[in-house]
Amino acid sequence: MAFLLCGVLAAQAQAPEAKDPLGRTTPQSSVFEFLEACHARDYGKATLYLDLRKMPAAQRTKDGVDLAQQLEDLLDDTSFEITTLNNDPDGDQADGLAPTVERLATFQVEGKTIELQLERVELKPGLPVWLVSPESVALIPQAHKLVAETPFEKRLPQTLVAFEILDTPVWRWIALIVIAVALWVVSGILTKALAVIGRISFMAAFRGPTRICLTAAGLRGAMEWASPATLSRTVLERALAMLFVLGVAGLGAALVDLAAERWRSRLDPRMQAVSYSVLPLVRQVFKLSLYLVGILLVVSAWGYNTSTVLAGLGVGGIAVALAAQKTIENLFGGISVIGDRPVLVGDVCRFGDRTGTVMHIGLRSTRIRTPDRTIVSVPNAQFSSMELENISGRDKIWFHPTLNLRRDTSSDQLLQVLSSFREILARQAKVETGKMPVRFIGVGPYSLDVEVDAYVTTPDADEFIAIRQNLLIEMLKAVEQAGTGLAVPIQESFENGKVRQA
Repeated sequence: MAFLLCGVLAAQAQAPEAKDPLGRTTPQSSVFEFLEACHARDYGKATLYLDLRKMPAAQRTKDGVDLAQQLEDLLDDTSFEITTLNNDPDGDQADGLAPTVERLATFQVEGKTIELQLERVELKPGLPVWLVSPESVALIPQAHKLVAETPFEKRLPQTLVAFEILDTPVWRWIALIVIAVALWVVSGILTKALAVIGRISFMAAFRGPTRICLTAAGLRGAMEWASPATLSRTVLERALAMLFVLGVAGLGAALVDLAAERWRSRLDPRMQAVSYSVLPLVRQVFKLSLYLVGILLVVSAWGYNTSTVLAGLGVGGIAVALAAQKTIENLFGGISVIGDRPVLVGDVCRFGDRTGTVMHIGLRSTRIRTPDRTIVSVPNAQFSSMELENISGRDKIWFHPTLNLRRDTSSDQLLQVLSSFREILARQAKVETGKMPVRFIGVGPYSLDVEVDAYVTTPDADEFIAIRQNLLIEMLKAVEQAGTGLAVPIQESFENGKVRQA
């Protein structure tokens, strides 16, 4: 029993703090929920975000609503930024204020500085909440004097000032829309003029992102003059920040395209695999990375935890990798072939027991045209693991025939043949020989074997075939001039029980 009691007490000691149903757990969430209640015209709920405990109970209902409305006006009609408030339950511990106090907003009224603060109070055990402090509640009427029609608004029709959309006078929305359109048109004219004056042929790729950046930055500046209500302003500011960052990422993507195009123009024409396969892939990866990094930076600035998003992307990437294992294997095989470059487009190669001309090296497969004029597609995972012989990579071609002289060839005739062969090789300008290019290598069953070992100094197969033909014809003539000939294999047959040679 004592053990169970200790367990219950320990569980109670470790129980999390109760969650406030009104969302007053952090300074930022408390002010956000306060404005939500005000914009919904639920000022009775809005008073719950003000610490009215020092006010007489009889005045709380009426005065509390008035104070909530005045604070709403202050936050909506000034340059108050809700995103500057801390979103931690403990508040900002490095702001120089007491641990339970957070700065809400500061106003300049008639030459005096009025600072409104939030205070963390515990309305009941285990339920700490952030409220506008009693001292700040008393200062709201004085700070509200700052809210008044501007000289510009006094000149406008009263309907445009009094009528509100999303708690913002309609004239401000009209002004922002007109400014946005004007900025878009002016930025388009400006970027086009720069392209013409600077004669920048690639400026077309930069025009769109540049216009987005200029329009987003200009509209953000215009919001300082025609500012929407706090919540609407927060949404607009975040949207403009996202647009601006995407515009910057678009400029980076245009630079990547420009660099890739210049690199491609300087590549060897035979490296089509890099031009048409790897380069586009690398370019798209870089561009996508720019956009992803920009979006994550903005989302992180909004206060969201991007580590969860990255973890989700990691898990999703593993799942995709498992599902597309063969595709990824071929992809890396293609990158291996393109990076190692055992063959290039146009090369004649021997792969396995087949020979053909490389037509295309892609990311998934390599296409090869065979001597039969058919095209064979070999998956890169398989192609990269084959033993590849690059026939086009030869700098010279081996001339290595073996001529079989008749067994009745005399030694003098054999010596004459050997001497004639050496002279034939020496007369040919494109034949490279060693110290002993012609040699008698042995006596066969029906012949005397003479081996020729030389190189024809050309990588062109057609030229080699022509030179080889001339060499062989001259060698046959040399054999005839020596009074001998090439051996014919002995054929044996049985006639009347006796072996007969033919």
